[in-house]
Parts: sequence; C-alpha cells; structure tokens
Amino acid sequence: MAKQVVGQAKFQVPGGQATPAPPVGTSLGRFGINLGQFVQQFNDRTREAAGMAIPVVVTVYNDRSFDFITKSPPAAALLKKVAGLAKGSGVPNKDKVGKVTRAQLDEIVRLKAADLNARDGEHARRMIEGTARSMGITVEG
Repeated sequence: MAKQVVGQAKFQVPGGQATPAPPVGTSLGRFGINLGQFVQQFNDRTREAAGMAIPVVVTVYNDRSFDFITKSPPAAALLKKVAGLAKGSGVPNKDKVGKVTRAQLDEIVRLKAADLNARDGEHARRMIEGTARSMGITVEG
C-alpha cells in the first residue's frame, strides 16, 4: 500500500545551519516527525551553500516519514551576494546601489534555471534582470 501524504511544509533555512528551533520546529513539529533526522539530512545536503537561505518543501507521510526538496536560493539573495551588497535600494528607481555584469547574471540564471517558470534562457534572464532592477542594481554589458 502506498504512503498517504499527511501534509506539506514550506520554509527557508540557512544552508548547512538548520536547527530544531523555528522555523523548522514550528513548521514540522505538528506532524510529529523526527526533527533531528530532518536537520541532519538537510544540513548534509546543503553544506556547500553555507549561510545562504535555501527554500525547502517537506512532504510528510502517515507513517511519520518524510521527503524534502531543496530549491535554489532566492534571486535577490544571489544578486546581493554577486554585487557585494548588504541590502537593496530603498528607492530603486532613483538610488542605484550596485552593478552586475551580464556574465554574472547568466551564472545566476544557470543556478536558478530549474526553479524558474521561464519558457527559454532569454526569458529567464529578463526575469532576473527585473529582480535586479527592483533592487536598485544596474546590469552592465
């Protein structure tokens, strides 16, 4: 007999730094799964993205087992990292706070390709350019 899905939880955790404290504990505690087991598996899978916020979707089954899918970091976080910024501009249409090159933008598109709902590479690049523009980051090249 197939496992029956009891619920799903979506949240973001810094890569390689998950703990049973919130947001993990508050999101998964109600399902009664082994939080220590989830934390260990998540940290092992995301160790290379240390500190970067990683979105995760956890599916919990009726026998208290679980599966989880990690997504790529948010485009805004990747853009801030590449541009060397702490945060985006408060007034992005007036105050430009950083610059990224077309090559850096293409690298971000390559990382996020699986998670974007774009029809092709050009469309995906335009989506990331729009995120950069809304953060006050100029795209050069």
